[in-house]
Amino acid sequence: MAANDLPHVFSGKVRDIYDAGDGRWLMVASDRISAFDVVMNEPVPDKGRVLTAMSAFWFDRLADVVGNHLISTDLADCPPAAASRSEWTGRVMLCRRAEMLPVECIVRGYISGTAWKEYRAEGTMHGTKMPTGMQESERLPEPVFTPSLKAEVLGEHDENISFERAADLVGKELAEKLREVSLACYQRGADRAAERGIIIADTKFELGLIEGELVLGDEVLTPDSSRFWPADRWQPGSTPPSFDKQPLRDHLDALDWDKKPPPPPLSAEVIAASRDRYIEGYERITGLSFKDWPGASA
Repeated sequence: MAANDLPHVFSGKVRDIYDAGDGRWLMVASDRISAFDVVMNEPVPDKGRVLTAMSAFWFDRLADVVGNHLISTDLADCPPAAASRSEWTGRVMLCRRAEMLPVECIVRGYISGTAWKEYRAEGTMHGTKMPTGMQESERLPEPVFTPSLKAEVLGEHDENISFERAADLVGKELAEKLREVSLACYQRGADRAAERGIIIADTKFELGLIEGELVLGDEVLTPDSSRFWPADRWQPGSTPPSFDKQPLRDHLDALDWDKKPPPPPLSAEVIAASRDRYIEGYERITGLSFKDWPGASA
């Protein structure tokens, strides 16, 4: 997905970033989907639009907590080379260019994923001793800021680190601000989701600096950056279904695949189930209809 006259800056697992000039980036969310850090060959239709729509929703509702890098999601506001790409409708975020920090700001309200694996092995979460006898998916006494160090190479895993290590990387004052902002954003999001019958078990924020101002960047409280559970299916001691890649993960776990490239082919049923799960998560949390988002297919 190249754009004439727009210098390509970077491509991640999902997004392609272009230099839009005047200190701006153009981020285009594709329909690529990954699992176990491997990008599948088949896209999930509309996935990129769901991520863009949900991020825009949260950027707006968290603006009083922390500023953000988003300028517009309207293709008409983008440089002409992008505005002519009708297939990008609903996928673009025109953003202010930020100096992104090397620390990923993870907030956990429940113990799951890598945190649960560490707890089972060591009795700790990001190196901090936890109470004995905890169960998988158990709610924590209060949300916890558990930072990680971004992987330098695409496809490698991020490294869970302590708050003290994060402070060494960015400075104590900034690390404390990251923790404060991340916890506030998580709580705002978790409260909203709870009203809609969804638990946000954990999420990842990416923050950076624009002219010294701390801003929220990348994507926010999406199914790709968060673990969403239906509240009526949550029970400590088990893993609830989630509004994200669960159909894909379940399919891959049932295969004799070593979780390394190349990925196995995906059936039309798995692709459709994944699309439906993303859209349901968006609609339940936002209260909006996805079909009203620009470019959304029926």
